[in-house]
Amino acid sequence: MAKQTKLNIQGTLVTLSSDKGEDYISLTDIARYQDNERSDYLIQNWLRNRSTIEFIGLWETFHNPNFNSIEFDGIKIQAGSNSFSLTAKRWIELTNAVGISSKAGRYGGTYAHKDIAFEFATWLSAEFKFYLIKEFQRLKEAEQDKLNQEWDLQRTLSKINYKIHTDAIKEKLIPAVILKSKVNQIYANEADVLNLALFGVTAADWRSANPEDKGNIRDQATLEQLVVLSNLESINAVLILQGQNQSDRLVQLNKIAISQMKSLISNKGLKKLKQ
Repeated sequence: MAKQTKLNIQGTLVTLSSDKGEDYISLTDIARYQDNERSDYLIQNWLRNRSTIEFIGLWETFHNPNFNSIEFDGIKIQAGSNSFSLTAKRWIELTNAVGISSKAGRYGGTYAHKDIAFEFATWLSAEFKFYLIKEFQRLKEAEQDKLNQEWDLQRTLSKINYKIHTDAIKEKLIPAVILKSKVNQIYANEADVLNLALFGVTAADWRSANPEDKGNIRDQATLEQLVVLSNLESINAVLILQGQNQSDRLVQLNKIAISQMKSLISNKGLKKLKQ
């Protein structure tokens, strides 16, 4: 589901919709900066320009393999003439365009990929475009800072818990004299105890079922799963030091994983953190 954010540009609220790494900006909101009552009319006027058609056609050529270039050529020939008119909806229907979208209804409007939206803002007002880009960049930098902080925190927790976990394995499960290859086997075996408790499969089973995916099972984990995994590492270390056997620990860890995942999934604070 697309995440929507409101950007305040010189007193005009402009909707930014982000989905799967792509950002789309409301052309309807941008147009309201110039004329609140005739936003659709301004967008249609912009679409009449030959330079506009050439730009959005070029964008589609680079980004959209299903773009209908034959229809585009016909539209480009007509563009700029006195009788020529074009709406966003008609552009999409004729060319299979994806850079612009148009939806009716209370929460609808015309949206465009940020590259196209900035071009529309240039046509409308150079000053407005300047502040739009500045606010967009500020938002993206803030989002990146938030992601970096989350990653640093999770990485630090993982390092600490990994050290606690491996120290407990060394103390209780690894004999005094053992071949290095055997030590690695024990570590891998204990890692799969956590994998089974949280994901229900071993690392090898996951790899066998997902041969095309990059990384490993933990690389595909959600934020909630990473938090629980971090907790399970600490808890398993304590259980190992208590001398509990592996099968008993697995049952306990699985119950804890289920309980913590249920709690995190329903946690409103964590949902806001992911937005």
